[in-house]
Amino acid sequence: MIRYIIKRLLQLIPILIGITFLSFAMMRLAGGDAVTYMYDNAGASVSQEVIDQTKKEYGLDQPFLVQYAKWFAGMVTGDMGTSYVSKRDVYDTFAEKLPATILLTVSSVILTMLVAIPLGIISAVKHNKWGDYLIRFLSFIGNSMPNFFAALVLMYFFSIKLGWLPVITTDNVVLSLVLPTLTLTLSMASKYTRQVRATILEELNKDYVIGARARGVRGSVIIWKNVMKSSMLTIITLLALSIGNLLGGTTIVETIFMWDGVGKMAVDAITMRDYPIIQAYVAWMAIIYVVVNLITDIIYHYLDPRVRLGGDRA
Repeated sequence: MIRYIIKRLLQLIPILIGITFLSFAMMRLAGGDAVTYMYDNAGASVSQEVIDQTKKEYGLDQPFLVQYAKWFAGMVTGDMGTSYVSKRDVYDTFAEKLPATILLTVSSVILTMLVAIPLGIISAVKHNKWGDYLIRFLSFIGNSMPNFFAALVLMYFFSIKLGWLPVITTDNVVLSLVLPTLTLTLSMASKYTRQVRATILEELNKDYVIGARARGVRGSVIIWKNVMKSSMLTIITLLALSIGNLLGGTTIVETIFMWDGVGKMAVDAITMRDYPIIQAYVAWMAIIYVVVNLITDIIYHYLDPRVRLGGDRA
């Protein structure tokens, strides 16, 4: 297991190099001068000499490969550079925005599991009955709505019509968290309810369930002690994918509700061509997905001993 973890962590190096190099290249190929845009956005009129001096200070006058090599070396040592816009250290900016994204991630995942797992079980147990049809219909509607549309609908009813919740983030974190969480949960719970239903249905048709029913074991015991245990691998996969996506920052939802997380930070950085922030965000996304997948594989190993990781025979 330890060898497998070390191997997977070492695989992060070429992944980071490949992803960050491509993003670094695409930003340069996209055109536009970050320094000129920075001064124009600030409403300042400066001479070409000042622009050239600023480029030299940021190292933008150097060849592309030299810029990338210096940036990557700095990232490995914990120095992600300085924001072109705020003039703050990029690492400090990330550390400031990350707690908001983690809070939104935790609340959304917990609420999604509380909704999707019971509804998926009920839909499977009530297979082809009115309860199953109703849950499938509602999950289809929820899964069909884009996040931005769901956000606007929730905002209209709960903020404008009822006045219960703020439209955008305020100092009241609890109230401000409700609408972004509901928006993300609506989409994820709709999708995962159908997947949990399919997994439970598959397990209910297996021989061990039929045998348990023949022995007179209660249905609730079969579901919670046997079927759910066998279905945990699928549920954990869904959970891991959700956590990876959410920790990367749900850019649309965070931007709509002005939730000050890494997703909104990335959108602002792209708008203002703040290259150090964008590069740090890309590296963060790559690290998150590798680490989340690694943790998922390790959990697989302990939940199902039949799963062997990287030739592990333990």
